[in-house]
Amino acid sequence: MLQYQKFELSFQGKEPEGSWSEIDLRAVFTCQGDQKEVSGFYAGNGRYVIRYLPQKTGMVQWKITGLFQAEGKEECISCEDGIHNGLVKPSGTALMYEDGTSCRPFGTTVYAMMHQPKELVAQTIETILESPFDKVRTCVFPKHYIFNENEPELFAFEKKADGGFDFHRPCFAFWDTFEQMLQILGDHQVQVDLILFHPYDCWGFSRMTKDEYLPYLNYLVARFAAYPNVWWSLANEYDCMNAFQEEDWNRIDHFISEKDVYGHMLSCHHMLKNYDFSKENITHCSIQGDVTAVDTYMKRYRKPVLMDEFGYEGNISCHWGNLSGFELVHRFWICCVLGGYGTHGETFMNDTDTLWWGKGGKLAGKSPERIRFLKEIIKGLPGALEPVYARFVSAEMIEEMRQGLHQEQQTDFTRALLKLPTEEVIRVIDNITSDTRIYTGHCGEEAYLSYYGRHCTAVGELELPETGEYRIEVIDVWEMTRKTILTGVHGKVEFTLPGKEGIAVLAVKQ
Repeated sequence: MLQYQKFELSFQGKEPEGSWSEIDLRAVFTCQGDQKEVSGFYAGNGRYVIRYLPQKTGMVQWKITGLFQAEGKEECISCEDGIHNGLVKPSGTALMYEDGTSCRPFGTTVYAMMHQPKELVAQTIETILESPFDKVRTCVFPKHYIFNENEPELFAFEKKADGGFDFHRPCFAFWDTFEQMLQILGDHQVQVDLILFHPYDCWGFSRMTKDEYLPYLNYLVARFAAYPNVWWSLANEYDCMNAFQEEDWNRIDHFISEKDVYGHMLSCHHMLKNYDFSKENITHCSIQGDVTAVDTYMKRYRKPVLMDEFGYEGNISCHWGNLSGFELVHRFWICCVLGGYGTHGETFMNDTDTLWWGKGGKLAGKSPERIRFLKEIIKGLPGALEPVYARFVSAEMIEEMRQGLHQEQQTDFTRALLKLPTEEVIRVIDNITSDTRIYTGHCGEEAYLSYYGRHCTAVGELELPETGEYRIEVIDVWEMTRKTILTGVHGKVEFTLPGKEGIAVLAVKQ
């Protein structure tokens, strides 16, 4: 077996009596004292499968119990193909593969990719592989929503006589097809952020009871947990799923965390109310909303921040789906400069209602190539970016001034703020900061990246360390150009800028 690649054992027998989603088949894999107990699953036609994701090299001993009894051993050797680097894991507020390789994913969204005709699925996969995107958000269950109203050929589970779904009878053709997609994308270093539940539904999946969703989750984890490129997203817009209560979400994230012995990335996406990202099981923040808040979430949770939804390039009537290409690129730059990870989407109308964000197909927008340009810059940095926090006066400083501190720092502006109630002070400072802010991130003292956004600045400045010498480039994020303007500089540096929107400045230690 190869490290970081799915290993599989299969057995042939009679079809299970009772549930096909919850069967009595288990295995214990032991390597270098590390023991993993996993569940097997029924794959149809009398075939039973147990999968293992080897995370360490060395001799692996395994023992099967339950419906079958067997044991054996196999050596796990290092995988050196440069593609399979193990699971993605949080590393502070950054992401890293298990083997220590930096991971800086650039995502896209194709919610109902696997519920389309096979020709369209194949075209979507091909497009992803040709794009700059190496992470895709997609749903296990189909989506019923504007531009997503087609009935899938296959569902995750078979239908009962009454038209409902039998969550103890998996549809094997569906799961086999889904696995083919996981394997192809994984072999090309594309992460798949699996959305387990969502509210956009006309089939009943958003109203599942505990007795229905636990067999589903059991089968899901048994089949998919050995794929190293899988992430778990408990839901898309979980707070819109009115049939699920807090106890359901607690049960679901504990169930996934307990059954997934490898520790895949795990989070939950919201519409209005954030999920509790402080939970021990939750590896990262999955955010919908304002990209300028990346550093706020990083400071609050000290976990990686993925802006999984901040609008789509397109031309539909919905406010979230008619951003210009420049606006989407602009938001991507803010997110990445602050140390977050962005997710693209595209919603251009066409004669077949094949919108990328919903069904896939081909990309039509102007943002993907500009995002590829940004990706090259980010991946060329010596480390993960962290935000340089704004130095503008803070609400905390104003409160301390009320107590008689910082008298020497008072100005006409701060004295005006002192006349306002605290909640108004916070609002004013937030508004002014968002209007005037130059977004800056840094990799220690090795590199600084500032993005001027909508500002048409003619003269810029950076405060670099006094030690060392830096090379400074001016970057046009839309025209995709880079020009070195200074070398051998340090300390406070001023420079000329083009005086237009969409300009960034990169300073790298020489």
